[in-house]
Amino acid sequence: MRNIKLIIEYDGKGFNGWQKQPDKLNIQGEIEKAISQITGEEVYLIASGRTDAGVHSLGQTANFKTNSKIPIEKFAKAINSKLKKSIIIKSAEEVDEMFHSRYSVKSKTYRYIINNSENGSAIYRGLEYHIPTKLDSEKMNIAIKYFIGKHDFKGFKASGTSSKSSIRTIFDGSVKKEGERIIIEITGTGFLYNMVRIISGTLVDVGLGKIEPEQILDIIESRR
Repeated sequence: MRNIKLIIEYDGKGFNGWQKQPDKLNIQGEIEKAISQITGEEVYLIASGRTDAGVHSLGQTANFKTNSKIPIEKFAKAINSKLKKSIIIKSAEEVDEMFHSRYSVKSKTYRYIINNSENGSAIYRGLEYHIPTKLDSEKMNIAIKYFIGKHDFKGFKASGTSSKSSIRTIFDGSVKKEGERIIIEITGTGFLYNMVRIISGTLVDVGLGKIEPEQILDIIESRR
């Protein structure tokens, strides 16, 4: 049996997130259906992580097992021919049978884009969040550094989180200003449910002057 690794790009708008759910449009289900159509097999697609409704991906990793004889160089094109235009298989690669997208993952990076102009954008409104009030991106960049390291992020998870442990390790984080846009990037081993959204919202409060960067560590340690 072959183990195939996919790198996937998708526009999450209109989808109810990655995970397969009955009667709800989802990324996993659409790709599994496309693979089944070209291989004639029922497959189970394992992702490096589950994205929420409306979240986009520039490079989601997933893998599946198959007995199909389709040449590896033709896999991506064949699957794409059966997919909606909002999902693209960027590459397909045959990997060791022990490779597992979830357990082999080394890091994940999330990016949030804030349009900090007065009037926002009509074209990119589905890809960024509009905040017309001017934000101090330099203070936000100082603040994000306090998240780096191994911490208990209990205060940065949404209700309904199923994870047993709220301890996570953040490798890197940055806030950069590019024209009228502010780009938040954070890389770690993994994230709790809505953790990056809550971190981003906290950084916005720093940018608005409601919180000082130095308060971040106290907020993390409070676990509230």
